[in-house]
Amino acid sequence: METEPTGAQISSLLPNRVLSRLERLRVNPIRRLTDKRRGEHLHGRGGSSNEFSDYRNYVSGDDVRFVDWNIFARLNRPFLKLFELEEEMHVAVLVDASSSMLFERKLERARELAAAFGVMGLLGIERVSVTAFNTSEDRPVRLRPCTGRASMMKLFAFIEQIEGGGDAPLEEGIETFLKYHVGRGVVVVLSDYLTTGNMKRALNRLFSAGLEIFGIQVLGPSELDPEVTGDVRLVDSETEGTLDVSPGELIALYQEYRETHQRTLTQLARSRSGRFVSTCSEDSLEWVLFDLLRRRGWIV
Repeated sequence: METEPTGAQISSLLPNRVLSRLERLRVNPIRRLTDKRRGEHLHGRGGSSNEFSDYRNYVSGDDVRFVDWNIFARLNRPFLKLFELEEEMHVAVLVDASSSMLFERKLERARELAAAFGVMGLLGIERVSVTAFNTSEDRPVRLRPCTGRASMMKLFAFIEQIEGGGDAPLEEGIETFLKYHVGRGVVVVLSDYLTTGNMKRALNRLFSAGLEIFGIQVLGPSELDPEVTGDVRLVDSETEGTLDVSPGELIALYQEYRETHQRTLTQLARSRSGRFVSTCSEDSLEWVLFDLLRRRGWIV
């Protein structure tokens, strides 16, 4: 049995035992789109590390120290040796804090996952930023890019103060986020994805910005397995629209729609070299991180 590390609780977002395990893990993108800065992700370009990558033709202006003179002597043509260059990846975390996230600990779980991905990015010497939105205002609540262990407390403090409420659709939150974001890498989108907006356009824009999509849907237990025993009136928490329904075949239709929506989001992400997974807000945080996401290769 794993025991809780001794000492005061570092953050209300993550138990110390979870934080201890996260320190040994890293975000694992598929495409490894990175900025040209130092980090733990290797990219095959000319660089100063000792790991040989490939050759390419010499062009005017290249550093002659990397010319392979043995090949030049045999072929009378200069070829440049390429080495693995350690580059920095931007881990951008986007938190949907609109009104629909205020039910059944959905926003709390989104905060926990935001902190977890932030910690893995910071300790992986990556640039980490966090953006939260809950209204349609043009300027979102944002933690500017930071890096290193020294930024962990700043990360926790920012995420802890994210407040829920408002009617901003997810796709609008993504559009606003992109107005301020700079850098290639991974974008972790934490939301219930309960929107009727154009998610295809939003995901296209993330992909075009050089961001690999990690879509994590957080739903409450009643959204995954609703119980309706009599006539009810449904009220949209963001638009305040209402719908009177009777049980009958409603549950079956709802589940069919939810599963279709989930498959559509999964396909949209995959077709853009991204990933998507649906989770329950009552699932164990450790199971989500260390079993579900790790098993799927999102983190290593």
